[in-house]
Amino acid sequence: MPGTPHLDLHADVVDLTRTLVDTESVSHHEEALADAVETALRALPHLEVVRRGHTVVARTDLGRGERVVIAGHLDTVPVNGNLPSRLEERPEAEGGDLLHGCGTCDMKGGDAVILRLAAGVPEPVRDVTYVLYEAEEVDAVHNGLRLLAESDPELLEADFAILMEPSNAAVEAGCQGTLRVEVRTTGERAHSARAWRGVNAIHGAAEVLARLTAYEPRKPVIDGLEYHEGLNAVRIRGGVAGNVVPDECVVEVNFRFAPDRSEAEAEAFVRDFFHGYDVTLTDSSPGALPGLGVPAAAAFVEAVGGQVAPKFGWTDVARFSGLGVPAVNFGPGDPMYAHKADEFVPVADLRRCEEQLVRWLTDGGEGRA
Repeated sequence: MPGTPHLDLHADVVDLTRTLVDTESVSHHEEALADAVETALRALPHLEVVRRGHTVVARTDLGRGERVVIAGHLDTVPVNGNLPSRLEERPEAEGGDLLHGCGTCDMKGGDAVILRLAAGVPEPVRDVTYVLYEAEEVDAVHNGLRLLAESDPELLEADFAILMEPSNAAVEAGCQGTLRVEVRTTGERAHSARAWRGVNAIHGAAEVLARLTAYEPRKPVIDGLEYHEGLNAVRIRGGVAGNVVPDECVVEVNFRFAPDRSEAEAEAFVRDFFHGYDVTLTDSSPGALPGLGVPAAAAFVEAVGGQVAPKFGWTDVARFSGLGVPAVNFGPGDPMYAHKADEFVPVADLRRCEEQLVRWLTDGGEGRA
Protein backbone atom coordinates (compact mmCIF):
# COMPACT_ATOMS: atom_id res chain seq x y z
CA MET A 1 0.00 0.00 0.00
CA PRO A 2 1.52 3.38 -0.99
CA GLY A 3 2.03 6.05 1.65
CA THR A 4 -0.47 8.82 2.17
CA PRO A 5 0.32 11.75 -0.15
CA HIS A 6 -0.09 15.40 0.74
CA LEU A 7 -2.83 17.04 -1.33
CA ASP A 8 -2.54 20.78 -1.91
CA LEU A 9 -6.11 21.69 -2.84
CA HIS A 10 -4.98 25.18 -3.88
CA ALA A 11 -2.47 23.83 -6.40
CA ASP A 12 -3.17 24.15 -10.11
CA VAL A 13 -5.75 21.63 -11.27
CA VAL A 14 -3.19 19.88 -13.50
CA ASP A 15 -0.71 19.46 -10.64
CA LEU A 16 -3.45 18.22 -8.32
CA THR A 17 -4.62 15.73 -10.95
CA ARG A 18 -1.08 14.40 -11.27
CA THR A 19 -0.82 13.87 -7.51
CA LEU A 20 -4.10 11.96 -7.50
CA VAL A 21 -3.10 9.85 -10.50
CA ASP A 22 0.33 9.04 -9.08
CA THR A 23 -1.33 7.75 -5.90
CA GLU A 24 -2.30 4.30 -7.10
CA SER A 25 -5.88 3.44 -6.09
CA VAL A 26 -7.02 0.36 -7.98
CA SER A 27 -10.47 -0.77 -6.79
CA HIS A 28 -10.40 -2.12 -3.20
CA HIS A 29 -7.08 -0.32 -2.61
CA GLU A 30 -8.28 3.27 -2.23
CA GLU A 31 -7.30 3.66 1.44
CA ALA A 32 -4.19 5.82 0.97
CA LEU A 33 -5.94 8.17 -1.42
CA ALA A 34 -9.09 8.35 0.72
CA ASP A 35 -6.91 9.16 3.74
CA ALA A 36 -5.28 12.02 1.83
CA VAL A 37 -8.62 13.35 0.60
CA GLU A 38 -10.13 13.21 4.08
CA THR A 39 -7.14 14.98 5.66
CA ALA A 40 -7.19 17.75 3.06
CA LEU A 41 -10.93 18.34 3.33
CA ARG A 42 -10.99 18.32 7.14
CA ALA A 43 -8.52 21.23 7.03
CA LEU A 44 -11.21 23.40 5.38
CA PRO A 45 -13.31 25.05 8.13
CA HIS A 46 -16.31 25.73 5.89
CA LEU A 47 -16.96 22.01 5.29
CA GLU A 48 -18.51 19.25 7.38
CA VAL A 49 -16.69 15.99 6.60
CA VAL A 50 -17.97 12.41 7.01
CA ARG A 51 -16.13 9.22 6.09
CA ARG A 52 -17.67 5.82 5.43
CA GLY A 53 -15.19 3.12 4.47
CA HIS A 54 -13.05 4.69 1.76
CA THR A 55 -15.79 7.14 0.75
CA VAL A 56 -15.42 10.77 1.86
CA VAL A 57 -18.30 13.28 1.98
CA ALA A 58 -17.82 17.02 2.53
CA ARG A 59 -20.74 19.46 2.81
CA THR A 60 -21.39 23.16 3.10
CA ASP A 61 -24.24 24.18 5.40
CA LEU A 62 -25.05 27.77 4.50
CA GLY A 63 -28.83 27.56 4.47
CA ARG A 64 -29.08 28.09 0.71
CA GLY A 65 -32.35 27.45 -1.10
CA GLU A 66 -30.89 24.58 -3.14
CA ARG A 67 -28.44 21.77 -2.50
CA VAL A 68 -26.43 20.02 -5.21
CA VAL A 69 -24.20 16.95 -5.10
CA ILE A 70 -20.95 16.84 -7.08
CA ALA A 71 -19.52 13.32 -7.07
CA GLY A 72 -16.61 11.29 -8.39
CA HIS A 73 -15.07 7.90 -7.69
CA LEU A 74 -11.54 7.47 -6.35
CA ASP A 75 -10.78 4.03 -7.75
CA THR A 76 -9.32 3.02 -11.09
CA VAL A 77 -9.04 -0.13 -13.14
CA PRO A 78 -5.73 -2.04 -12.76
CA VAL A 79 -2.60 -0.20 -13.82
CA ASN A 80 -1.42 -1.13 -17.32
CA GLY A 81 2.10 0.25 -17.57
CA ASN A 82 0.63 3.77 -17.42
CA LEU A 83 1.98 5.14 -14.14
CA PRO A 84 3.42 7.56 -13.17
CA SER A 85 1.55 10.32 -14.99
CA ARG A 86 3.14 12.08 -17.93
CA LEU A 87 2.39 15.55 -19.31
CA GLU A 88 2.60 15.78 -23.08
CA GLU A 89 3.12 19.41 -24.00
CA ARG A 90 1.66 20.25 -27.40
CA PRO A 91 1.74 24.06 -27.73
CA GLU A 92 1.02 24.01 -31.46
CA ALA A 93 -1.51 21.16 -31.49
CA GLU A 94 -5.24 21.58 -31.68
CA GLY A 95 -6.64 20.82 -28.25
CA GLY A 96 -3.37 21.55 -26.46
CA ASP A 97 -1.52 19.59 -23.79
CA LEU A 98 -2.50 16.07 -22.70
CA LEU A 99 -2.01 14.48 -19.28
CA HIS A 100 -1.44 10.72 -19.59
CA GLY A 101 -1.79 8.03 -16.94
CA CYS A 102 -4.08 5.50 -15.30
CA GLY A 103 -7.21 7.29 -14.11
CA THR A 104 -6.47 10.64 -15.74
CA CYS A 105 -9.70 10.41 -17.72
CA ASP A 106 -11.70 7.99 -15.54
CA MET A 107 -11.82 9.93 -13.34
CA LYS A 108 -9.12 11.57 -11.29
CA GLY A 109 -9.23 14.64 -13.48
CA GLY A 110 -12.84 15.05 -12.36
CA ASP A 111 -11.84 14.35 -8.75
CA ALA A 112 -9.23 17.10 -8.93
CA VAL A 113 -11.88 19.54 -10.13
CA ILE A 114 -14.13 18.51 -7.22
CA LEU A 115 -11.35 19.09 -4.69
CA ARG A 116 -10.47 22.45 -6.22
CA LEU A 117 -14.12 23.53 -5.92
CA ALA A 118 -14.33 22.33 -2.32
CA ALA A 119 -11.32 24.46 -1.39
CA GLY A 120 -11.79 27.40 -3.71
CA VAL A 121 -15.51 28.17 -3.36
CA PRO A 122 -16.16 28.49 0.40
CA GLU A 123 -19.46 30.36 -0.01
CA PRO A 124 -21.28 28.94 -3.04
CA VAL A 125 -24.69 30.28 -4.00
CA ARG A 126 -26.02 26.72 -3.62
CA ASP A 127 -25.15 24.40 -0.77
CA VAL A 128 -22.88 21.66 -2.08
CA THR A 129 -22.24 18.08 -1.05
CA TYR A 130 -18.95 16.78 -2.45
CA VAL A 131 -18.73 12.97 -2.61
CA LEU A 132 -15.53 11.06 -3.44
CA TYR A 133 -16.33 7.39 -3.29
CA GLU A 134 -14.78 3.95 -3.57
CA ALA A 135 -15.19 0.87 -5.77
CA GLU A 136 -17.06 2.13 -8.82
CA GLU A 137 -15.06 0.02 -11.28
CA VAL A 138 -16.03 -3.34 -9.75
CA ASP A 139 -19.23 -5.24 -8.91
CA ALA A 140 -22.08 -3.01 -7.78
CA VAL A 141 -22.21 -4.70 -4.37
CA HIS A 142 -18.99 -2.83 -3.48
CA ASN A 143 -19.94 0.56 -4.96
CA GLY A 144 -19.33 3.30 -2.40
CA LEU A 145 -22.18 5.45 -3.66
CA ARG A 146 -24.60 2.54 -3.35
CA LEU A 147 -23.35 1.76 0.17
CA LEU A 148 -23.67 5.42 1.16
CA ALA A 149 -27.25 5.51 -0.12
CA GLU A 150 -28.01 2.53 2.12
CA SER A 151 -26.17 3.69 5.27
CA ASP A 152 -26.64 7.48 5.12
CA PRO A 153 -29.22 8.40 2.49
CA GLU A 154 -29.60 11.86 4.01
CA LEU A 155 -26.05 12.67 2.85
CA LEU A 156 -27.18 12.33 -0.76
CA GLU A 157 -30.37 14.39 -0.47
CA ALA A 158 -30.23 17.18 -3.05
CA ASP A 159 -32.13 19.06 -5.73
CA PHE A 160 -29.64 18.10 -8.44
CA ALA A 161 -26.44 16.08 -8.87
CA ILE A 162 -23.42 16.20 -11.16
CA LEU A 163 -21.34 13.08 -11.71
CA MET A 164 -17.87 13.94 -12.95
CA GLU A 165 -17.64 11.00 -15.34
CA PRO A 166 -15.67 11.85 -18.50
CA SER A 167 -17.95 13.50 -21.06
CA ASN A 168 -15.58 15.65 -23.12
CA ALA A 169 -16.28 18.55 -20.74
CA ALA A 170 -19.88 18.71 -21.97
CA VAL A 171 -23.20 17.84 -20.39
CA GLU A 172 -24.53 14.33 -20.97
CA ALA A 173 -27.95 13.97 -19.41
CA GLY A 174 -29.47 10.88 -17.84
CA CYS A 175 -28.20 7.48 -18.86
CA GLN A 176 -29.38 4.27 -20.47
CA GLY A 177 -30.39 1.27 -18.44
CA THR A 178 -28.69 -2.04 -19.01
CA LEU A 179 -29.62 -5.67 -18.56
CA ARG A 180 -28.16 -9.00 -19.58
CA VAL A 181 -29.94 -12.24 -20.27
CA GLU A 182 -28.91 -15.73 -21.25
CA VAL A 183 -30.89 -17.19 -24.14
CA ARG A 184 -30.55 -20.96 -24.04
CA THR A 185 -31.11 -23.57 -26.75
CA THR A 186 -31.13 -27.29 -25.99
CA GLY A 187 -30.52 -30.41 -28.02
CA GLU A 188 -29.37 -33.97 -27.58
CA ARG A 189 -25.79 -35.21 -27.44
CA ALA A 190 -24.46 -37.65 -29.99
CA HIS A 191 -21.12 -38.66 -31.44
CA SER A 192 -20.27 -36.22 -34.23
CA ALA A 193 -19.65 -39.20 -36.54
CA ARG A 194 -23.31 -40.08 -36.05
CA ALA A 195 -24.69 -36.56 -35.76
CA TRP A 196 -28.13 -37.59 -37.03
CA ARG A 197 -28.62 -39.42 -33.76
CA GLY A 198 -28.60 -36.13 -31.82
CA VAL A 199 -29.80 -32.52 -31.99
CA ASN A 200 -27.17 -29.78 -32.27
CA ALA A 201 -27.95 -26.99 -29.80
CA ILE A 202 -25.38 -24.63 -31.37
CA HIS A 203 -27.13 -24.94 -34.72
CA GLY A 204 -30.34 -24.21 -32.88
CA ALA A 205 -28.98 -20.82 -31.86
CA ALA A 206 -29.06 -19.65 -35.48
CA GLU A 207 -32.59 -18.28 -35.08
CA VAL A 208 -31.56 -16.38 -31.93
CA LEU A 209 -28.79 -14.67 -33.90
CA ALA A 210 -31.10 -14.07 -36.85
CA ARG A 211 -33.55 -12.23 -34.61
CA LEU A 212 -30.72 -10.06 -33.26
CA THR A 213 -29.50 -9.30 -36.77
CA ALA A 214 -32.99 -8.18 -37.79
CA TYR A 215 -33.50 -6.06 -34.64
CA GLU A 216 -34.55 -2.46 -35.30
CA PRO A 217 -33.38 -0.15 -32.48
CA ARG A 218 -35.89 2.15 -30.82
CA LYS A 219 -34.89 5.85 -30.70
CA PRO A 220 -37.15 7.70 -28.28
CA VAL A 221 -36.85 11.46 -27.74
CA ILE A 222 -36.87 12.44 -24.05
CA ASP A 223 -36.59 16.07 -22.95
CA GLY A 224 -35.50 16.89 -26.49
CA LEU A 225 -32.70 14.28 -26.46
CA GLU A 226 -32.70 11.26 -28.76
CA TYR A 227 -31.63 8.02 -27.09
CA HIS A 228 -30.62 4.98 -29.13
CA GLU A 229 -31.37 1.52 -27.75
CA GLY A 230 -29.23 -1.50 -28.55
CA LEU A 231 -29.70 -5.27 -28.34
CA ASN A 232 -26.57 -7.32 -28.95
CA ALA A 233 -25.10 -10.75 -28.46
CA VAL A 234 -21.98 -10.24 -26.37
CA ARG A 235 -20.92 -13.81 -25.65
CA ILE A 236 -21.78 -17.32 -26.79
CA ARG A 237 -20.83 -20.64 -25.28
CA GLY A 238 -21.56 -24.25 -26.07
CA GLY A 239 -19.92 -27.52 -26.85
CA VAL A 240 -18.62 -30.47 -24.86
CA ALA A 241 -15.77 -31.93 -26.90
CA GLY A 242 -14.40 -31.93 -30.40
CA ASN A 243 -16.31 -35.10 -31.32
CA VAL A 244 -19.64 -34.50 -29.55
CA VAL A 245 -22.81 -32.89 -30.85
CA PRO A 246 -23.60 -30.32 -28.11
CA ASP A 247 -26.84 -30.48 -26.15
CA GLU A 248 -26.76 -26.86 -24.94
CA CYS A 249 -25.84 -23.45 -26.31
CA VAL A 250 -26.13 -20.16 -24.44
CA VAL A 251 -26.16 -16.75 -26.11
CA GLU A 252 -25.55 -13.88 -23.68
CA VAL A 253 -27.41 -10.75 -24.78
CA ASN A 254 -27.00 -7.18 -23.51
CA PHE A 255 -29.91 -4.75 -23.83
CA ARG A 256 -29.14 -1.03 -23.48
CA PHE A 257 -32.51 0.59 -23.02
CA ALA A 258 -33.68 4.20 -22.99
CA PRO A 259 -34.49 5.71 -19.58
CA ASP A 260 -38.21 5.97 -20.30
CA ARG A 261 -38.39 2.19 -19.82
CA SER A 262 -38.38 0.67 -16.34
CA GLU A 263 -36.27 -2.41 -15.66
CA ALA A 264 -39.44 -4.50 -15.64
CA GLU A 265 -40.53 -3.09 -19.01
CA ALA A 266 -37.08 -3.71 -20.48
CA GLU A 267 -37.09 -7.30 -19.24
CA ALA A 268 -40.60 -7.87 -20.63
CA PHE A 269 -39.47 -6.55 -24.02
CA VAL A 270 -36.49 -8.91 -24.15
CA ARG A 271 -38.52 -11.93 -23.07
CA ASP A 272 -41.12 -11.15 -25.74
CA PHE A 273 -38.38 -10.63 -28.34
CA PHE A 274 -37.04 -14.12 -27.61
CA HIS A 275 -40.46 -15.74 -27.28
CA GLY A 276 -40.17 -19.51 -27.46
CA TYR A 277 -36.71 -19.66 -25.89
CA ASP A 278 -35.51 -20.22 -22.34
CA VAL A 279 -34.47 -16.73 -21.14
CA THR A 280 -32.68 -16.12 -17.83
CA LEU A 281 -32.10 -12.62 -16.47
CA THR A 282 -28.56 -12.34 -15.06
CA ASP A 283 -28.05 -8.61 -14.45
CA SER A 284 -30.10 -5.41 -14.54
CA SER A 285 -29.63 -1.72 -13.71
CA PRO A 286 -32.15 1.08 -14.32
CA GLY A 287 -31.60 4.09 -16.51
CA ALA A 288 -31.95 7.72 -15.43
CA LEU A 289 -34.21 10.34 -16.95
CA PRO A 290 -32.52 13.65 -17.89
CA GLY A 291 -34.50 15.78 -15.40
CA LEU A 292 -33.47 18.99 -17.15
CA GLY A 293 -36.57 20.87 -16.01
CA VAL A 294 -35.28 21.20 -12.43
CA PRO A 295 -34.20 24.83 -11.82
CA ALA A 296 -30.67 23.92 -10.68
CA ALA A 297 -30.23 21.67 -13.71
CA ALA A 298 -31.53 24.32 -16.11
CA ALA A 299 -29.22 26.92 -14.60
CA PHE A 300 -26.28 24.57 -14.86
CA VAL A 301 -26.93 23.78 -18.51
CA GLU A 302 -27.25 27.50 -19.21
CA ALA A 303 -23.98 28.20 -17.40
CA VAL A 304 -22.02 25.71 -19.49
CA GLY A 305 -23.31 26.86 -22.85
CA GLY A 306 -26.73 25.27 -23.25
CA GLN A 307 -25.60 22.20 -25.18
CA VAL A 308 -26.73 18.79 -23.90
CA ALA A 309 -26.33 15.30 -25.31
CA PRO A 310 -27.87 12.02 -24.14
CA LYS A 311 -25.63 9.61 -22.26
CA PHE A 312 -25.11 6.38 -24.20
CA GLY A 313 -24.09 3.98 -21.49
CA TRP A 314 -24.72 3.44 -17.79
CA THR A 315 -23.27 5.59 -15.02
CA ASP A 316 -24.00 6.23 -11.37
CA VAL A 317 -26.39 9.03 -12.30
CA ALA A 318 -28.91 6.19 -12.23
CA ARG A 319 -28.28 5.81 -8.49
CA PHE A 320 -29.17 9.46 -7.97
CA SER A 321 -32.25 9.05 -10.13
CA GLY A 322 -33.30 6.14 -7.92
CA LEU A 323 -33.09 8.50 -4.93
CA GLY A 324 -35.28 11.05 -6.70
CA VAL A 325 -32.34 13.35 -7.53
CA PRO A 326 -32.02 14.43 -11.20
CA ALA A 327 -28.42 14.10 -12.36
CA VAL A 328 -26.12 14.69 -15.32
CA ASN A 329 -22.64 13.60 -16.35
CA PHE A 330 -20.12 16.44 -16.73
CA GLY A 331 -16.42 15.71 -16.58
CA PRO A 332 -13.08 16.16 -18.33
CA GLY A 333 -11.83 13.59 -20.81
CA ASP A 334 -13.11 11.43 -23.63
CA PRO A 335 -14.84 8.29 -22.28
CA MET A 336 -13.49 6.37 -25.27
CA TYR A 337 -10.07 6.54 -23.59
CA ALA A 338 -11.23 5.30 -20.20
CA HIS A 339 -9.52 2.04 -19.13
CA LYS A 340 -7.05 2.16 -22.04
CA ALA A 341 -3.29 1.83 -21.69
CA ASP A 342 -2.94 5.22 -23.43
CA GLU A 343 -5.59 6.88 -21.24
CA PHE A 344 -5.28 10.67 -21.08
CA VAL A 345 -7.19 13.83 -20.26
CA PRO A 346 -6.84 17.10 -22.19
CA VAL A 347 -5.60 19.89 -19.94
CA ALA A 348 -8.12 22.19 -21.62
CA ASP A 349 -10.96 19.94 -20.38
CA LEU A 350 -9.71 20.17 -16.80
CA ARG A 351 -9.65 23.95 -16.94
CA ARG A 352 -12.99 24.22 -18.74
CA CYS A 353 -14.80 22.04 -16.20
CA GLU A 354 -13.31 23.90 -13.26
CA GLU A 355 -14.02 27.35 -14.67
CA GLN A 356 -17.62 26.57 -15.57
CA LEU A 357 -18.43 24.91 -12.26
CA VAL A 358 -16.89 27.83 -10.37
CA ARG A 359 -19.08 30.20 -12.39
CA TRP A 360 -22.20 28.16 -11.67
CA LEU A 361 -21.46 27.97 -7.95
CA THR A 362 -20.62 31.66 -7.59
CA ASP A 363 -22.95 33.62 -9.87
CA GLY A 364 -25.99 31.34 -9.79
CA GLY A 365 -25.44 30.05 -13.30
CA GLU A 366 -26.43 33.16 -15.20
CA GLY A 367 -23.08 33.45 -16.95
CA ARG A 368 -22.28 32.10 -20.39
CA ALA A 369 -19.62 29.66 -21.53
